[in-house]
Amino acid sequence: MAALKSLLMRSHAKINLGLEVLGVRADGYHELRTMFQTVDLHDDVKVALRPRSSAIEVVCDHPLVPEDESNLAYKAAAALRQFGRARGGVRIEIKKRIPVGGGLGGGSSNGAVVLLALDRLWKLGLGPAGLHPLARRLGADVPYFLVGGTALGMARGDEVYPLHRQIRGHIVIADPGAPVSTAAVFRRIDASLTPRENSNIIFRFASRDLDGSAWSLLTNDLEPAALEESPVLKAGVGQIRGLLLREGALLAALSGSGSSYFGFFDDPARARNAVDSLRKTGVRALRARTLSVEQYRRAWSSGIAPLE
Repeated sequence: MAALKSLLMRSHAKINLGLEVLGVRADGYHELRTMFQTVDLHDDVKVALRPRSSAIEVVCDHPLVPEDESNLAYKAAAALRQFGRARGGVRIEIKKRIPVGGGLGGGSSNGAVVLLALDRLWKLGLGPAGLHPLARRLGADVPYFLVGGTALGMARGDEVYPLHRQIRGHIVIADPGAPVSTAAVFRRIDASLTPRENSNIIFRFASRDLDGSAWSLLTNDLEPAALEESPVLKAGVGQIRGLLLREGALLAALSGSGSSYFGFFDDPARARNAVDSLRKTGVRALRARTLSVEQYRRAWSSGIAPLE
């Protein structure tokens, strides 16, 4: 069988169902507790080998996505090529559907998918476990996208533990179109951060039956700092959150450092109504479903080799 030369992969988004900042670590990063959840909203990432070139090339259809060495997909290809002592160039084509700068992990997901694709194309045989050390060096969220599903993130968020109970539901994502800098949000939260040894809120949620009261436990510690950083986001948050809750969302919160808000629904009809209501107010709204660990693994392992 001829060797694969290219793969087309789905690069999925995530939401943070809850996120707590416990303090600043000795290495300068923040100690986090978060509950990750993959959704079926995805970018398309084509990774192709270029044996006669030594260049790594990134092409994206979104103007806000860098195509140089600062792109996580580029960094992933460079890091794995060096680690695996592979030869030749790589072309990475990204078709964006995940809102950029929305706290949905699009860049980290792209980086993880490039690792997975090149592991197969270069026949390195590392798999997710073998790729994990490289993913940690690329960024705090990248390791999660080697796992997916409902998972607990600890340390910088890069220690990832899949939960036994995988959450199923419908997600409505509201994209205000006002990207927020993650670094700027963390700088703001540092000014008011009270260090904590630990927190049991996310652990309590994970151990409870998911009735209505359980969802009220979850919060995002980054939200106040994100709203301070972005007056545009702050001006629209009340309307977005209120609409999601009125339409029946069990949880309405900022994802990561923002700027996207999401609503978690257990009823698909209510999720559809929420999308319609948001769009009538002029807010871009997307509907998605959660993916379990097994669904996520099947999704990225089914990458296909496009015809050349």
